[in-house]
Amino acid sequence: MDFYKNIQKIKNMDDMLVLVNKNYILDENYIPNDLEEINHKYAKEEKLLRKTAKEHFEKLAEVASQYGYYIKIVSAYRSYNYQDNLYHYYVKDKGLIYADNCSARPGHSEHQTGLSFDVEGSNHDYNLFEESKEFKWMSKNAHKFGFIMRYPKGKEHITGFKYEPWHYRYVGIKVATLLYKQNLTLEEYKKKS
Repeated sequence: MDFYKNIQKIKNMDDMLVLVNKNYILDENYIPNDLEEINHKYAKEEKLLRKTAKEHFEKLAEVASQYGYYIKIVSAYRSYNYQDNLYHYYVKDKGLIYADNCSARPGHSEHQTGLSFDVEGSNHDYNLFEESKEFKWMSKNAHKFGFIMRYPKGKEHITGFKYEPWHYRYVGIKVATLLYKQNLTLEEYKKKS
């Protein structure tokens, strides 16, 4: 797939299944109108998600905690300007190729939708989330609450991003379960539907 070519502006920015990636861009002024603060029990500092995603994540984190798992959000909603600064920091610090592999350009970040977040487990390092006991639990249970791992291993050529075991996206229980069972990315699902 050719990334960052033939970029299309997203029209249905509030759609729960909105596809935001290297070929689909959000308006720089887009801010979801139903952002809510996540309970501090389940997030580091003040983090925001859209109402439905927030409610489902809090249920997921509460159920996980009942089984002795620690799942906390370290990054959630990001504004266009925040993403712009973050992306350009990576470009300046590590170069364009590195930045494009691990960070979305402004307007191309799912975080701006308020439906995505990054988590850490009991090892308190989101970069090492895959090594935590929580990762296995999330891998088997996130879909039951409406979430998918957005950038899975082996699908980099489809998503355009490196494997990110810590990055999850709300798509609703029905779609999340289907993607989980069929081992599909959101790009593959949208192409089929």
